Amino acid sequence: MKLKGKHIILGITGSIAAYKAAILVRLLVKEGAEVKVIMTPYGKEFITPVTLATLSKNTVLTDFFKYDDGSWNSHVELGLWADLMLIAPVTANTISKMAHGLCDNLLITTYLSARCPVMLAPAMDLDMFQHPSTLKNLEIVRSYGNIIIEPSSGELASGLEGKGRMEEPEVILEKVVEFLTAQGSQKKKLKGKKILITAGPSHENIDPVRFIGNASSGKMGIAIADSLASSGAEVHLVLGPVHHKPLNKSVKIYPVVSAEQMYEQCIRLFAGCDAAVMAAAVADYTPANPVSEKMKKSRGNLSIELKPTKDIAYELGRVKKPGQILVGFALETINEIENARKKLNTKNFDFIVLNSLREKGAGFGTDTNKITIIDRQDHQELYDLKPKAEVAFDIVEKLISYF
Repeated sequence: MKLKGKHIILGITGSIAAYKAAILVRLLVKEGAEVKVIMTPYGKEFITPVTLATLSKNTVLTDFFKYDDGSWNSHVELGLWADLMLIAPVTANTISKMAHGLCDNLLITTYLSARCPVMLAPAMDLDMFQHPSTLKNLEIVRSYGNIIIEPSSGELASGLEGKGRMEEPEVILEKVVEFLTAQGSQKKKLKGKKILITAGPSHENIDPVRFIGNASSGKMGIAIADSLASSGAEVHLVLGPVHHKPLNKSVKIYPVVSAEQMYEQCIRLFAGCDAAVMAAAVADYTPANPVSEKMKKSRGNLSIELKPTKDIAYELGRVKKPGQILVGFALETINEIENARKKLNTKNFDFIVLNSLREKGAGFGTDTNKITIIDRQDHQELYDLKPKAEVAFDIVEKLISYF
């Protein structure tokens, strides 16, 4: 029983593929999971709550309130109860609601309250799946850290052939088992460890409205912070100006804007930490003479004198004590391995995570990454292109091996 003791919320939305949910519930329960089913109103049109209640041995939840006695179903309690939320099938409509926070049913309110990982198994017709709005919404929900179980290709309910079939229940079960087993193997391995991580860009002000910066979204560092917290670590995240935040509420966030502010926080925190992961894309230069009022446009050229920012990673490597672990990042476009090795040595990293802007799907702003990890013994581990949550897991596994 590979899922014994696990609490799983299964969300079911209004798709013809909802009939597969009965098989999926049976498989999850057979592996030892306790399953609570939440259905959308349209989900009930495709499969009955009685069927799913019988298979799950739990009352199926569909409404906020029980109108006969006034009691209500707490989406907050459900979100805290679950080890995993799995929505299968998930329609284009529900994906859109998840992407934009439209919570008009119990399933979506529970999703917005969930503190556990979320997996989605889309099901829809070929044209709906390929529509730019659906693809964009899938990008958005993936950027939130949700795991997408890609639909398979084949004959669809419309009679068309193509991608859009919800993956088979047996395959979904395999992915759930694999994910929860891997998460369980990592869980609490860093208990008692205090870890500093940096993420996002820095913005170096030219004047009150203009700055020098870069395209870093902070997604990679935030994913690592979540993975570290899931492994039991006390996580201190020094976070540049980004639009995302960690899902794990235990992560302590120190918002900063400039490289100088990030430097000050890192120097203050590092002495009391067991490790630091330097995932931020800190500006190498900052304006030497920022002005306090907005600069007016003129007809001539504008020259801005720049001065180097403080090298945070170098300073931490310089003061690193025996037993402290320091992890670096390198984003390169040429001579990737050579430049990463140089950075590894000059900054006293224990290992460095290399990604290249030449790799499609890697680098700034993406929801995926492809990395190579290089350590001080010059061992090189190349990983496939993966969602950043999975890349974060690999990096944390490497870090765990140093303790």
